[in-house]
Amino acid sequence: MVYIALLRGINVGGKNKIDMKVLKQTFEEAGMNDVVTYINTGNIIFSYKGKFQTELSCILEDAIHDDFGLQIKVVVRSIDDVRAIINAIPDTWKNDKDMKSDVMFLWDEIDDESILTKLVIKPKVDTVKYIPGAILWSVDKKNVTKSGMLKLIGSKLYKQVTIRNVNTARKIYELMQAQIS
Repeated sequence: MVYIALLRGINVGGKNKIDMKVLKQTFEEAGMNDVVTYINTGNIIFSYKGKFQTELSCILEDAIHDDFGLQIKVVVRSIDDVRAIINAIPDTWKNDKDMKSDVMFLWDEIDDESILTKLVIKPKVDTVKYIPGAILWSVDKKNVTKSGMLKLIGSKLYKQVTIRNVNTARKIYELMQAQIS
């Protein structure tokens, strides 16, 4: 099975620095196969036979702690999970000069549609959707400062998501598909 490991809070603002080449080795030593990293923010595509997805998170978190001394939360999603998320993103959503569109991958503990009730959503500004495993958010860049979703930053809930823009999410899926081709 092909998976993506999404690490939260590495190589951001000079904190939790992890070299991607070394991280790739960490994954390989932990028993992952066909390991590919994508950009410097903790996107690792790999294949693995055997363990359940939830066990993979623990294995990888322990390996990162052992090799780097960092407590980094790892969200693991299968190619099927990511396919469902990508298919739910409208084709018109982009991350460019006019639009900001993100995928907020959820920790398993909070992965439920009721999560939407904990968000500040301004319907005339924000477009927000729940899909199992993620919250999808889009806003016109001219309205970003009016978005209710900005209240998420710094909240307890914010610490239970890892965010990728839709362009990155689509590229991750493309790399995952390449592993099964």
